[in-house]
Amino acid sequence: MQAGKPILYSYFRSSCSWRVRIALALKSIDYETVPINLIKDGGQQFSEEFQALNPMQQVPALKIDGITIGQSLAIIEYLEETRPTPRLLPQDPKRRAQVRVISDVIASGIQPLQNLSVLKQVGQENQLTWAQKVMRSGFNALEQILRSTAGKYCVGDEVSMADLCLVPQVANAERFKVDLTPYPTISRINKTLLALEAFQVSHPCRQPDTPPELRA
Repeated sequence: MQAGKPILYSYFRSSCSWRVRIALALKSIDYETVPINLIKDGGQQFSEEFQALNPMQQVPALKIDGITIGQSLAIIEYLEETRPTPRLLPQDPKRRAQVRVISDVIASGIQPLQNLSVLKQVGQENQLTWAQKVMRSGFNALEQILRSTAGKYCVGDEVSMADLCLVPQVANAERFKVDLTPYPTISRINKTLLALEAFQVSHPCRQPDTPPELRA
């Protein structure tokens, strides 16, 4: 292992960054944050310096063990493989598959359709309705999946990578005023997870780059 703290390139409100912050907190990994403001200066993620770190020009990116990893689920899987305690992927292959299904539904099927770059394309006046439509559609599927996989958390009674994806996505839904009443399983799991310390310390309202008016 390389000496020196891992460095997380993060934006306080980025749901993908939040997933990784939860993983780092759960695994008690001490790290430094380098904030990348996705709004300021036309988006700091588009700088040449950051593009060299992550050609996709997105956060998060994690510098760790002498490498830089630039996709949230890939980062979480790497942390899982190199620092397996506490585990975020169940040992049972079938449960592990369920965790990956839920993670992918959120990370590939919901979040990319409502992220900043897509919202810019749909135009200011359509952003709210577009984001709500995308998230309702995704949550309809997610609620159905969770009814068969959930225990206390998304898959059984252990916190997994799926939970790391769920909480930030629910926060996005709340920000876009999605009515969560039709999703009792999602809401229950989310509430349970938000009581855990790792989900609190990693919260967007408690980051180095959180604006003062959004701090809590």
